[in-house]
Amino acid sequence: MPTTLPLSSEELTAWLRLALARGLKPAALRALLGAFGLPQNVLTQPFAALAAVAGAQAAHAALAAPRPDFAALLEALQDWRAAPGNALITLADPAYPPRLLDMPDPPPLLYAKGRLELLHARAVAVVGSRSATPQAIDDAARFARTLAAAGLTVVSGLALGVDGAAHRGALHEHGGTVAVIGTGADLVYPPAHHPLATEIAAHGALVSEWPLGTPARSANFPQRNRVIAALVEGVVVIEAAQRSGSLITARLANEMGRDVFALPGSIHAPLTRGCHGLIKQGAQLVESPEEVLDALNVGQQPSGAGRAPASRREPRRQKVSVPFERTRRDAGETLPLPLESPRAEARKPAAGLAADARRLLEALGHAPATVEILAQRTDMPEAVLQGTLLQLELAGHLDALPGGWFVRASRGT
Repeated sequence: MPTTLPLSSEELTAWLRLALARGLKPAALRALLGAFGLPQNVLTQPFAALAAVAGAQAAHAALAAPRPDFAALLEALQDWRAAPGNALITLADPAYPPRLLDMPDPPPLLYAKGRLELLHARAVAVVGSRSATPQAIDDAARFARTLAAAGLTVVSGLALGVDGAAHRGALHEHGGTVAVIGTGADLVYPPAHHPLATEIAAHGALVSEWPLGTPARSANFPQRNRVIAALVEGVVVIEAAQRSGSLITARLANEMGRDVFALPGSIHAPLTRGCHGLIKQGAQLVESPEEVLDALNVGQQPSGAGRAPASRREPRRQKVSVPFERTRRDAGETLPLPLESPRAEARKPAAGLAADARRLLEALGHAPATVEILAQRTDMPEAVLQGTLLQLELAGHLDALPGGWFVRASRGT
């Protein structure tokens, strides 16, 4: 099981100072560490030596005075590291996830809570909409349970909707799950996921590249997504609008040579358009978790028999016939996609319907469901549920299918 190396006070101070240096990009820091070794060695070099390796901007950033609150941040980090289960993983540490080393800009520091061995295990990301439909929540949990039961670590971003369902599904199978978060490791976002984060830290792992105390900022999440993409062998997208943070993860994964899988859905559902777009661009259409396992050759032979560890295998190349749209990270531009589609785009209940009818229509989503499924999702009494279904059918908002199934009508909302 990987363990972090002990750090002297001098080394910890140097790591934190370089990691927090404004304008010192991870790729430049990695080059400096490769040239001069320990971070404290970097800080003792003359400007000319640093500039010769990483450029004048990086040299200025590395040698600049630490920020005014540096002493307080260092003290907070020392206290945080002393708490059970907390670990600071440096770029030079054997516990650093080997897959992240394939990135051009691996984070210099990772703040981790929980089982560090999961950062070295075979893993699959399960991501999707924050405003997920009930069917997507069910699918995310089901896929995660099956993937975890097969021995894969399930990675996601601790967001509402699909992410949370994926983490819970993996934990249900007593499997490993890793949450890559967009805040400091001492914070939880969204606040509603405090209990889930506590459970993940106890049975899985929480990981952040952000300094302690970093609040949730929109710009942090696309950067968080690149770590999710790098940690895994494949990414499963379950519901995504056309402008979605999940698509950023998928595109970054494709650039890194990971497999990208997408679940199809109704052509009338706004939150399936992103998945359909990925499929058109070459992502693998999957309808079951077993298809993901088959594509990744999981379960084809006994665990460990004739198979190299995840850190030593070559990444699989994405089977795409049409290239994904390239992001513009290398040019230093901000990713042009917002984190998530507006909730109003995701679900637009019919105007003028009674509250029970709107709630039932929202619970139905855009996939067929039985009365039993709808009763579980809404907690409506049977008589109210049956009456509301009849009202929606007569109003043209849903259709009754053979076998007791109901589906949202295309002429409805």
